Amino acid sequence: MMIIIKKLAYTKGEVQKLKELFDIYIKTVIDIEKKVCCAGCDRHFECEELLLKQGSKQKNIWGGGIDLETKTIDMNSMVNIRPRDDNRSNEIQNPEKRKTYEELTKYYFQEIL
Repeated sequence: MMIIIKKLAYTKGEVQKLKELFDIYIKTVIDIEKKVCCAGCDRHFECEELLLKQGSKQKNIWGGGIDLETKTIDMNSMVNIRPRDDNRSNEIQNPEKRKTYEELTKYYFQEIL
């Protein structure tokens, strides 16, 4: 398993390493406030934990992933279930947060999206 945390876009070589775990899917967790992406985890909580250790705030951390075959971005993760942050689903429910998450994912993975 290769987890890579970045503020800049992932390179083609890094994307190759990130997809080793699931081949056609990369799990991502993004701090949408600090604009930091953690990717390549087996379970989203692993990336969430790393971002929290680096000073991210829970309310800014959202999870999802990319299907490399269809180039689809999803916002589905157990780390998203946070009623205290007004998110009662594993999907990111707030339209603004969804938009930010999608834009950041497109930036980080511009090599493949």
